[in-house]
Amino acid sequence: MSKPLNVLFLCTHNSARSILAEAVLNAVGKGRFRGFSAGSSPRENQQPNPMALRVLKEAGIATEGLSSKSWDVFAQPDAPRMDLIITVCDNAAGEMCPIWPGHPATAHWGYADPSEVQGDEEARHRAFRATLHAIKRRLDILVNLPQDRLQALALQQTARELALQA
Repeated sequence: MSKPLNVLFLCTHNSARSILAEAVLNAVGKGRFRGFSAGSSPRENQQPNPMALRVLKEAGIATEGLSSKSWDVFAQPDAPRMDLIITVCDNAAGEMCPIWPGHPATAHWGYADPSEVQGDEEARHRAFRATLHAIKRRLDILVNLPQDRLQALALQQTARELALQA
């Protein structure tokens, strides 16, 4: 593969699940993938959820440069061209998305929102860790797929099949 596959993770607020996915893919992507994230209604002040940043740091995954941003950024003509767009929350999956340049493959990988977990800090921490691990399991499979499963026509089917992985 001459250039990495660009993958955009979408979630409404771009503060937890999509941020986790972006950071994990950039950590495990082996130079074959580049992760990005965005949302339809990004979090104020472009700050990801502090608990998301905490569990990433605890897992040894870099958090520098992570920010909550609008998906409109990636619909601009000068934006990186995406090969695959994955919604990670049910709300974003149901929203009217921009028309993406290049018509990338799409898939939905739904995860429960860890920021909605009620309880003490330890309960919320466990929820974020569980979401991080669930995302990482799918991304580990994706980055280790053979090249033929990542070709443009096969990529969408492959990504959608991964949604069925536990």
